[in-house]
Amino acid sequence: MTTYKETNGTNIEILSEDPANPVQGQIWYNTDSSTLKGLGYVATGAWATGGNLNTARAATGGAGTQTAGLAFGGGYPAKANTESYNGSSWTELNDLNTARAELAGTGTQTAALAFGGYPVLSLTETWNGTNWTEVNNLNTGRDNVGSATAGTNTATLAFGGLSLTANTELWNGTNWTEVNNLNTATRGIAGAGTSTSALSSGGANPGITANTETWNGTNWTEVNNLNTARRNPGGAGINNTSAIAYGGYSTAYIAITEEWNGTNWTEIADLSTARSAASSIGSSAAALAGGGYNGSYLATTEEWTGVGPAVQTFSDA
Repeated sequence: MTTYKETNGTNIEILSEDPANPVQGQIWYNTDSSTLKGLGYVATGAWATGGNLNTARAATGGAGTQTAGLAFGGGYPAKANTESYNGSSWTELNDLNTARAELAGTGTQTAALAFGGYPVLSLTETWNGTNWTEVNNLNTGRDNVGSATAGTNTATLAFGGLSLTANTELWNGTNWTEVNNLNTATRGIAGAGTSTSALSSGGANPGITANTETWNGTNWTEVNNLNTARRNPGGAGINNTSAIAYGGYSTAYIAITEEWNGTNWTEIADLSTARSAASSIGSSAAALAGGGYNGSYLATTEEWTGVGPAVQTFSDA
C-alpha cells in the first residue's frame, strides 16, 4: 500500500496551530482543533459552516482573521462578552469593561481595539490578548459605526454612525483626531481596509442605501454602488481595492455577498443563512461571519473562502 510520504516525500505534520506559510498540497493535523487540514485551491468562492458562538448575538465588534478571530460586545440587551475563534470553535475570554452593541473593532486576536456602541457611546478600549483597558474616547459618540476592519490597535479609522453623522476620526494609538468627513452621513456601514486605504459601503442615511466611498488617507470619494442596497451588512477586506460585503437588511434579511475589485461590485456566493449585523472579521479571501439577526439572534458562524489557495479542513464525509 502506497503511503502519503512515498507519494509526497513528507509525513503529515502534527502541529498545535496552522503553519504560517503552507505550500499548496501540504497536509497537517492541528492538535488544537483536532482536525486534519491542508492547503488546496478553491476555484469558486463559498461559505461553509463553522463553530457556533457560545452566546448568540448580533452587532458585535470584530478583529483578527478567520482562523484567529475575536468577537466582542453585541446584544440586545447589550453584552460585554468576548470570544476568540481558532478556525473551528469559539472560546469565552475576559469581558469588555462596558457592555455595548453596535460597536466597531479592528486589530488582531491579541491586540484589538473596540470603540463606539449603543447607546451613542464614545468609549474606546484596547485588548492585549487577556484584558480590556479603557483608553481615550472618540470625539463624537456614536453607535452603528463603520471601521477600517484591517487596521491595528494603533492605527485605524472610525466613520459614520448614529446619531446620523459623516464624521471620520483617525486613531494613532493614543488619541482620536477628526479628519475629513464621509460625503454622505451614514449609519450601519460595512467597513474594510486600513487607516490609509478604507472602504465604506451600504448602510442607511436614513433610507437604506447602496452608496460606496473609498478613503485614500486624506479624503473620501464616492464610487460605484453595491448592486443590492442594504443596512448593517458584514464587511471584510485588507484595503479599498479588495473587499466583500455580506448579508444585511434590505426589504428583508438577505444572504447576498458582493465582492469589490476597486472599481465595481460583483454578486458572488450567498451566505447559507440570511442575516444582518454579523461579525466583520478577516479579508475578501478568508472572512468570518459570526452571529447576527434575522428575526432571532444567531450563534451560527460561517467561514468565507475566496478564489485561490486556501486552508481546508478535511472530514470523514
